[in-house]
Amino acid sequence: MMENELDKLPDNYQNLISQISETYALGQRKAISAVNSNMVETYWKIGQHIIEFEQGGKTKAKYGKALLANLSKDLTRVHVKGFSLSNVYLMRQFFLVYPIFQTVSGKLDRLSWSHFCELILIDNEVERQFYEVQSQIENWNVRELKRQKNSSLYLRLAVSKNKEEILKLSSIGQSIVKPTDLLKDPYVFEFLKIPEPYHLSETDLEKRLIDNLQHFLLELGKGFAFVGRQYRVTLGNTHYHVDLVFYHRILKCFVLIDLKKEKAGYEDVGQMNMYLGYFENEENTEGDNPPIGIVLAKEKDDLLVQYAMHNLSSQLFVNKYQLYLPDKEELRQLIEKQLMNSGEE
Repeated sequence: MMENELDKLPDNYQNLISQISETYALGQRKAISAVNSNMVETYWKIGQHIIEFEQGGKTKAKYGKALLANLSKDLTRVHVKGFSLSNVYLMRQFFLVYPIFQTVSGKLDRLSWSHFCELILIDNEVERQFYEVQSQIENWNVRELKRQKNSSLYLRLAVSKNKEEILKLSSIGQSIVKPTDLLKDPYVFEFLKIPEPYHLSETDLEKRLIDNLQHFLLELGKGFAFVGRQYRVTLGNTHYHVDLVFYHRILKCFVLIDLKKEKAGYEDVGQMNMYLGYFENEENTEGDNPPIGIVLAKEKDDLLVQYAMHNLSSQLFVNKYQLYLPDKEELRQLIEKQLMNSGEE
């Protein structure tokens, strides 16, 4: 009986199923968003209460850190959960970093309380703004935000930029309009978990990157689509192979990557230039822009690279990679030097 009744249902019955499912999923997302918004606003107000209490007298001077410890203990006794000492500290810090709630409220559809917990730990305002903007643009979850912070993404992008470009980076995030916008210095492959010193062949390194393709794509940045590994280029009767080939959806061009386990040599630059010529003439289709070539090496001699690339394609780059997290202070010093030089100009 039931089967016969189902057989008589209108043709658009499946549309009804789809509409209900979409409405239900949207409702769930809105409910989660509403819970997140209320939670963030509540924690902001708690932070406000703490700061106003401190500023209302000599409490801060008298109690210092003891105030937060007492609040944690007494509020936990009343509410059981949610008021660990670290949480109370973060609520207070949240209000200090974002004293105007309107600067937070417009971001709650993309950023959760856990995101803000990571952001408020960044002392440098320009750097913090970058991760805040980039988290929204890239729709990073908290785990990815942590990874990008730990790998010093902002510092690696900013190290080769002038003052104006650094400030632009923090206000609108990573904008990709030209080939140099893709580059990082250095690229960091700490997700491969290869200890130093290591003895990997280029083939092994390439295989590990492909085995961790999702992490590798996140490190490369937005817009990359994987095309192939050991992509064959045939000239005459000789076969050559590009280690990794991607297509960049924003720049509308192929991106060719060759991996070098040691220092990049002049012959590596020449070979990549040959690959670029081949792809532009043989692989590009209508609408494609000239390809970009990146030689990724463990080491590079800047002077050698400069002369090796003399009069060659401006789409060819030699960059370094490393298998461990970079020294943040060293990168910050380079950026400060760059800002000072920009100021002198």
